[in-house]
Amino acid sequence: MSIATCLTDVPHPGEFIRDELDARGWSQRDLSYILGTPEQAVNMIVSGKRGISPDMAKALGKAFDVSAEYFANLQQAYEMSNAKTPDPGIARRAQLQNVYPVREMIRRGWLEDSDIGLLEAQMMRFFCANDVGNIPYLAHAAMKSDYNETTPVQLAWLYRVRQIASEIQVAAYSDTKLRALISDLPRYTVDPEETRHIPRALADCGIRYVVVETLPNAKIDGVCFWLNENSPVVGMSLRWDRIDNFWFVLRHELEHVLNRDGTGPLSAASVDVDLEDSLNTIPSNLPESERKANAAGAAFCVPADDLESFYIRKFPYISEKDMLGFARRIQRHPGIVVGQLQRKMERYDWLARYKVKIRHHVTAGSVVDGWGVPAPVSF
Repeated sequence: MSIATCLTDVPHPGEFIRDELDARGWSQRDLSYILGTPEQAVNMIVSGKRGISPDMAKALGKAFDVSAEYFANLQQAYEMSNAKTPDPGIARRAQLQNVYPVREMIRRGWLEDSDIGLLEAQMMRFFCANDVGNIPYLAHAAMKSDYNETTPVQLAWLYRVRQIASEIQVAAYSDTKLRALISDLPRYTVDPEETRHIPRALADCGIRYVVVETLPNAKIDGVCFWLNENSPVVGMSLRWDRIDNFWFVLRHELEHVLNRDGTGPLSAASVDVDLEDSLNTIPSNLPESERKANAAGAAFCVPADDLESFYIRKFPYISEKDMLGFARRIQRHPGIVVGQLQRKMERYDWLARYKVKIRHHVTAGSVVDGWGVPAPVSF
């Protein structure tokens, strides 16, 4: 008998042993003698009160001149037929987890740990869907290599940014105010502590600024999208806790705002991933909007003409004193200058200590979700 034996009303293996004993004219005491085991042990198996262990399956196989697998399969079929019917929610939870980091979303406080029906309802609310099948990517759970540019994990982060941003109150958006702020931003770049004022300054321009810790393997730096035609949102992950990265990513996203990028459906928004690496990408491989935003971010950190002039005059013997003097002249924190020069020289260890941490300054004035603390938004 194979494992494929019908698993409904499968008899205990003891019944098969009893039939074999009858066919051979053996008693249970005879079998006990042959096996070299106590008669009580044989009786427990024949009466269906004890299962057949692997050792016993081998012994019975020798006694009845059949394979040990015969008795092992009988026992397995019996156990499977008596196993409890699994919770139907298992397959549904597996489908959700196969696409989205549900367990991490629960840990982060984005979802409540609940039964599968309520969990699916929460997922629909989270992704603004009116049906489980309309949750993005869920219908293609088995095709994880067939996602568009924005992965499900990145999309979950994006929707969390949206969820938080929709509850933030800011002034009416003004393109004029944003351009004025960008012109004034350099004065915030010299002292890392000044970055705490950035969220308020952006809110005065009508931009909802949100910081959400990235999810595992998402590699997100930031995003720009619009809640409506007059409500831009800038989300950042601050996954690289460095002053140079902060200013580059922020200016990159503000360029998207100025160009009104990301005004389509949220699911089509372009999440900026590995922005620093994109600076090394061949321009033709990048969308025009990303090329413009990269150029704006790099030029803001260190004006291109100033950087090139300094580099030509000083390379390959750029001293720390030279760098500090250059940073003072262009009114930037040394860490921002170091970040640009490291990339140009391809020496990422050069004066790296100047690339100071900045997250604790930025988050002091921001709406933040992550690092152990969920954002205070209604669930």
